[in-house]
This record gives sequence, C-alpha cells and structure tokens, in this order.
Amino acid sequence: MAQLSSISANTEALSHVLGLVEAFRAFDSDNDGAITAEELGGIMGSLGYNPTEQEVKAMMLEGDKNKDGLLSVEEFLEMNTKNLDLGGLGNYLMNASEVLNNNNNNNINDGTFEMVSGEELFQVLGSLGIELKLEDCQNIIASMDMDGDGFVSLDDFNLIVSSLL
Repeated sequence: MAQLSSISANTEALSHVLGLVEAFRAFDSDNDGAITAEELGGIMGSLGYNPTEQEVKAMMLEGDKNKDGLLSVEEFLEMNTKNLDLGGLGNYLMNASEVLNNNNNNNINDGTFEMVSGEELFQVLGSLGIELKLEDCQNIIASMDMDGDGFVSLDDFNLIVSSLL
C-alpha cells in the first residue's frame, strides 16, 4: 500500500499543476487553448515572477515546441513541470486514466460528460490491483478539483496526470 506521506507530497504536486492550469486559463483571454508572449508575461506575474520581455521571449522559444508562436496548455505545463514527479503514483494514475478513457469512449454516444470522483478513482485503481485508501483517492481528486465539487473532468484529469509523466 502506498505511504500516506508520499500521497500527501504527490497531491501537492497535483495541486501545483492545477494552479498552473488555472493561471493559464485565466490569461487565455480568447479561450482558444493557446497564449501569446504577452499573456505568458501576465501568467508569470500572477505566479509571483516578474520576467523581463527578453526572459518571456526566451521562455516562448523554449516552450513553443511546434513553433506556431503560441504556447498551448500542454506546452506551458511541460515547461513548468519538468522537475515535478509523481513516482509510482503517476504510473498508477496514468493506468487509471486509460481505464477511465476507455469507459468514457464506451459511453460517448449517450452524451455523458465524464467526471471523475475519488470513489470512482478508488474503484478503478482497485480493479487494477492498486491498493490505495478511499481517503487517499478522494485527496488526489480534491487536489485536481477546480471548483470544489468533489469531481474533476476526465479531460483535466488526463491533462494534469500526463503533465507529470
């Protein structure tokens, strides 16, 4: 069974990524899933950094993998999560993500938008033979829950987990 201290440290990493996603979305003024250099400067300022124009340009060059002059949320997260690691929990969550995605694909015709709860994560991990406590799974989901309703969208779950692997 996973150690509670490692779960706690990992939920902090997940919460950090959630903060990055929220900051990105706040500065993506046209909601197109991409930000400009100017918007990047605003994000960095909101996170407590005051980069120069040159530093922002350098960050754009480094992060813009597809060279379109914009940063996607995935590129932004890749830039800012290089040193974060979930260890074994990351692999468990990626496996859970695959199961959740398969379940969602099976239900796609009914128009249901997949939301993941701590209970559902607990059940999926259990079905994979991964023994975490229900409370740990609820804490994992809470660390990714943008609105505090006890759920995270499958898209956000996938985004956050994949950014840490």
